[in-house]
Amino acid sequence: MDEQELLAARFEEHRPRLRAVAYRMLGSAAESDDAVRGTWLRLVRTDVGDVANLRRWLTTVVARVSLDMLRSRETRREDPWESRLPAPAVGHDVGVGPDERAELTDSVGLALLVVLDTLSPAERLAFVLHDMFAVPFDEIAPIVELTPAATRQLASQARRRVQGTVPDPGTDMARRREVVDVFLAASRGGDFEALLALLDPDVVLHVDPAAALSGVAGAVGAAAVAGTFAGRASAARPALIDGLPGAVWAPGGGPRVVIGFTVEAGRIVAIELVADADHLDRMDLRIRDV
Repeated sequence: MDEQELLAARFEEHRPRLRAVAYRMLGSAAESDDAVRGTWLRLVRTDVGDVANLRRWLTTVVARVSLDMLRSRETRREDPWESRLPAPAVGHDVGVGPDERAELTDSVGLALLVVLDTLSPAERLAFVLHDMFAVPFDEIAPIVELTPAATRQLASQARRRVQGTVPDPGTDMARRREVVDVFLAASRGGDFEALLALLDPDVVLHVDPAAALSGVAGAVGAAAVAGTFAGRASAARPALIDGLPGAVWAPGGGPRVVIGFTVEAGRIVAIELVADADHLDRMDLRIRDV
C-alpha cells in the first residue's frame, strides 16, 4: 500500500464522523458529501506529518468547510437570482443510497434540522461541535474567530433557542404534508389566490437543466411562482421524496420530474424541480395514496 492509499484508508475511518458533523451543520446529505470531499482535498494538500491528531484535524476542517458553505448559502439568499434550496427537500448525493440517507436524517430528526436552520452559521457551528460532538470551546473558537469565552456564550445562546423551539416531529411532518397536498390541489384547480396564500413572499423556484427543457423557468416571489404552477400540476402525484412530502410526475409509472418542497412555519419557501435521470435514480421515491 503506497502513501496515498494509506492516507485514503485513514480518511475512510473518519468519514462517518465527518459526514455526521457536516450533515448537522448543513442539513443536506448532498451538501454534506460535498463538505467531506472538500475536506479530503485539503488533506491531500497537507503534510500529515505535521498533524498530531488526525481525527481532531479532520473535524476542524470539515467544520470550516461547512461554515463556509453556510455563509455562502446566506449570501445567495440575499440575492434571489442566485438562490437555491436552503434545506434538504430532495437529495442527490453521489454514492449514498436511500437507506443511508434515511439513517442520517433519522439520527438528527427533521424537527431539529428545521430549528438548526434558524441559527446563524456561527451559532450553528458552536452548538453542533460542542453539544453534539463534545469539541472543546478552545478548539471551536479559532474557527468562528472568537475567544473561547465568547464561543461558549454563542453556543449557550444557540442552545436556549433550540431547546425553546423544537417542534413535535409528528405534527411538523403532518403539517408539511398538508401544505403540499393543498398546494397540489390548488395547482390542479388553477386557484391562483390559494397558491399565493401557501407561498412565502420570497419563495424561490429552482429548476434543474433537465426540467428546464420542458419550458419551465426558475422564478422568485409568490406571484411568479403561483403563476408558474396555476393549472399545471394536474398529473403530479403526492410522494415521499427521501422521506419528505413532495410530488412526482410519473407518466407510465416511471418518474420523470420530481417536485421538492421546503416548508417553514406553514408556508412554502422553496420549490425544486428535478428531472435529471441520474439524480432521479438516486432518490428514494414513494408515491403516496391520497
